[in-house]
Amino acid sequence: MAVVKSILTETRQIERAVSLIQLGARLQVLESETDLSYERLLRLYKEEVAGKSPSKGQLPFSTDWFLTWQPNIHSSLFLNTYDYLAKACDLDSIDIVIKAYRLYTEQITTCGLEAQLSITRAWRLVKFVENRMLALTSCSCCGGKFVTEPYENARHFGKCRASSMWFC
Repeated sequence: MAVVKSILTETRQIERAVSLIQLGARLQVLESETDLSYERLLRLYKEEVAGKSPSKGQLPFSTDWFLTWQPNIHSSLFLNTYDYLAKACDLDSIDIVIKAYRLYTEQITTCGLEAQLSITRAWRLVKFVENRMLALTSCSCCGGKFVTEPYENARHFGKCRASSMWFC
């Protein structure tokens, strides 16, 4: 039995791919989150959207980067936004990643800061949380939620007390 492709479904896949490319996503993210062929994604990347070949190399695979202090603040901001949107919106996970990432970059640039988190790292962060390799843990001091290792003891967790650079 042949699978019939819907023009509407394909159009949504292309729109999703274009959004991810515009945000700087790596080709591996596009392959994972769309049903479009590698050749089509490459053509979209090179000819239609970015005008250049996509970045090469492996995707980030370690949780350690998300736990260092400055990336942790950025990751926590993004992940809290993602969690809120996931509860408030009925969208696919990747569409929530896109919306949360746009909100994250908007907030960061409004504050005059440079984004520490790329869309590829944001996507990877969500995958790490989904696979229980990372979690959001509430601070016992301020109640804010920060990215931590999943076995972090929430009762004794106080990010704002742990470093003089973090405060409530």
